[in-house]
Amino acid sequence: PFVLSSCGLLCMCADPTLAEMGKNLKEAMKMLEDGQRRSEEENGKKLISGDIPGPLQGSGQDMVSILQLVQNLMHGDEEEEPPSTRVQDIGEQGHIALLGHSLGAYISTLDKEKLRKLTTRILSDTTLWLCRIFRYENGCAYFHEEEREGLARICRLAIHSRYEDFVVDGFNVLYNKKPVIYLSAAARPGLGQYLCNQLGLPFPCLCRVPCNTMFGSQHQMDVAFLEKLIKDDIERGRLPLLLVANAGTAAVGHTDKIGRLKELCEQYGIWLHVEGVNLATLALGYVSSSVLAATKCDSMTLTPGPWLGLPAVPAVTLYKHDDPALTLVAGLTSNKPADKLRALPLWLSLQYLGLDGIVERIKHACQLSQRLQESLKKVDHIKILVEDELSSPVVVFRFFQELPGSDPGPNVVPAPSVAPSAVGRERHSCDALNRWLGEQLKQLVPASGLTVMDLEVEGTCVRFSPLMTAAALGTRAEDMDQLVACIHGKLPLLTCTLQLREEFKQEVAGTAGLLYVDDPNWPGIGVVRYEHANDDKNSLKLDPEGEKIHAGLLKKLNELESDLTFKMGPEYKSMKSCIYIGMASDDVDVSELVETIAATAREIEENSRLLENMTEVVRKGIQEAQVQLQKANEERLLEEGVLRQIPVVGSVLNWFSPVQASQKGRTFNLTAGSLESTEHTYVYKVQGSGVTPPQTPSAARTRQRLPGQKPFKRSLRGSDAVSETSSVSHVDDLEKMEHLSGGQDAPEADSPEQHPGPPAAEAEQPRALQDGAQRPDDGRPQVEDPENLR
Repeated sequence: PFVLSSCGLLCMCADPTLAEMGKNLKEAMKMLEDGQRRSEEENGKKLISGDIPGPLQGSGQDMVSILQLVQNLMHGDEEEEPPSTRVQDIGEQGHIALLGHSLGAYISTLDKEKLRKLTTRILSDTTLWLCRIFRYENGCAYFHEEEREGLARICRLAIHSRYEDFVVDGFNVLYNKKPVIYLSAAARPGLGQYLCNQLGLPFPCLCRVPCNTMFGSQHQMDVAFLEKLIKDDIERGRLPLLLVANAGTAAVGHTDKIGRLKELCEQYGIWLHVEGVNLATLALGYVSSSVLAATKCDSMTLTPGPWLGLPAVPAVTLYKHDDPALTLVAGLTSNKPADKLRALPLWLSLQYLGLDGIVERIKHACQLSQRLQESLKKVDHIKILVEDELSSPVVVFRFFQELPGSDPGPNVVPAPSVAPSAVGRERHSCDALNRWLGEQLKQLVPASGLTVMDLEVEGTCVRFSPLMTAAALGTRAEDMDQLVACIHGKLPLLTCTLQLREEFKQEVAGTAGLLYVDDPNWPGIGVVRYEHANDDKNSLKLDPEGEKIHAGLLKKLNELESDLTFKMGPEYKSMKSCIYIGMASDDVDVSELVETIAATAREIEENSRLLENMTEVVRKGIQEAQVQLQKANEERLLEEGVLRQIPVVGSVLNWFSPVQASQKGRTFNLTAGSLESTEHTYVYKVQGSGVTPPQTPSAARTRQRLPGQKPFKRSLRGSDAVSETSSVSHVDDLEKMEHLSGGQDAPEADSPEQHPGPPAAEAEQPRALQDGAQRPDDGRPQVEDPENLR
């Protein structure tokens, strides 16, 4: 006997080994959890993990050192891993489940008779409790670690039941009459391949049943088409063996018409197996008729671990069969005590939670789902994909906005693997935005446990499945309210970005030098590429010059400190470089954005060309200077003579007859790109002005912005949000700045009634100073009257 307190696990029993084991488990879990909490608080110190194993110590280590090593291995690389990979706070119910594994190892050391009685009691109790909780009368249970393993064992049982000589003849029986396993097109990915690998069957033994396409849910199995497939297989000499139905598909949580499927299976002697997350609702007081029909199936697979938030708890496959010999051959029952002890963690956890605790956790998850559904119904541009609000605790939604499709412009370059039609482009664009929305919501509300998935018909959607995540993450009703609030906050960005895409494409199409790249998979307002002079427009191969220009353009755009995000793309090097522009709000001036991109790119290209031209000019100038210096040395040699070049003789000759050599030199004018004589400098002691350098290429005139206004924001002129006084002052300041930048004469002063200001006598003196005061004819400065100065 043992009990749990709020502070941990306390073992109070006569067996000292069991008490010591419980105490050690409590201390070990406390040490590991304290280490995790300490590593999160430090936030900067990284624990040293022994990635390279050292030699095994001869004297051994104590338990504290070993647990410290385990802690380092668990949390050492936590900074480099995403937050979702961290160990969750499992709580006391998790401690109970973990204790079951330790108890299982300890119980296995008992003598055979005690071990047989104990394992039989644990297995029978757990089976009885699960069958009563989930309304599966007179069933047997098989506990397994892999969720799909139970279905594989059920398929073996079906084969042994339908093929009497399978034990003797084996594959020859299957070859003469091939079995057929029917799976829904909405089944979990890889399930059919797993079954074939486990059973040794070829892939043609699998038959995928399509879902409804004309009416009903798009994720429900088409019963009429299934019956047609069964009849066709029988006519071909095949044996319909097993049908896997869904009570909550893996994608959207829809439930098949299990009642009609059961009637069809009874008619043709097919084994019916049901799996899905909606089977958890069988524990509630009210169950929908579609899910309740699963209690009449031949077998079902349950996953109580995620439903109840229990770690390391096995999955359970409940089935009905009367022949114990066939179940033993199929592997559903075993005489080994270790196989029966798999139920021990679940046996402990069910007793700890109790019936009320189990029902309360499942009910809480369903309430979270209903709360989110009701809230999302009131949100515009959000579509909910549900079959039945009462039977499906899975909520799948996506952002949508109806926009008229438009054909691509004449200078649009389609991205690879993009549908050519306008409908396909709009679908990909909306999928990209939904993918961005899902990732943002996952970061803002991590307790929601959202997942982003791609559906064949609907596209990219966001899924909320509280039965699989709420118990482990501790999701509350307040988290649903926060999630809806975050969706409201992100909707303006989504709608505005989708609307600005067309305007951005038109602006780029009308701007010389820019090319719009149609990449609807990018969640932003668009992708643009600058075409430089040497760009090969018919090729998408790597362009070093264009890559250099786009790298400089990206740096300039990020220095503007706007609300937009700019990225370099694509990431793979087989395409030309582009500028990817992120999400935008409705106050973005697209024309200014496109104009800035084009002007900045031209400036970078012209500066690059100017630098290259200057480099070539300097190189040629150096060569010409070397030639002229060599000629000047030869002329000096002819003028002075050979004797003056001898050190001693030259000094004597220069002392008797000095040479009046003229100062000759050369200067290189970078602006003109030519060599000039320095004679003017030595004679007049002044350097020449030379040629006026050309103006540095610059971008288009930057639009005047109000104080505090960020780049690419629309002007607040005429906005109701700005008060009348502040707007008038801002407009006056803007007009004065435009007047000063234009270099025009100052306008005449307005009347005092329009602009109240200082008296005329005080305002006249600054105007005279601006216009320039006249000086007397003698050139002396005019002296003001002392009285006026005073």
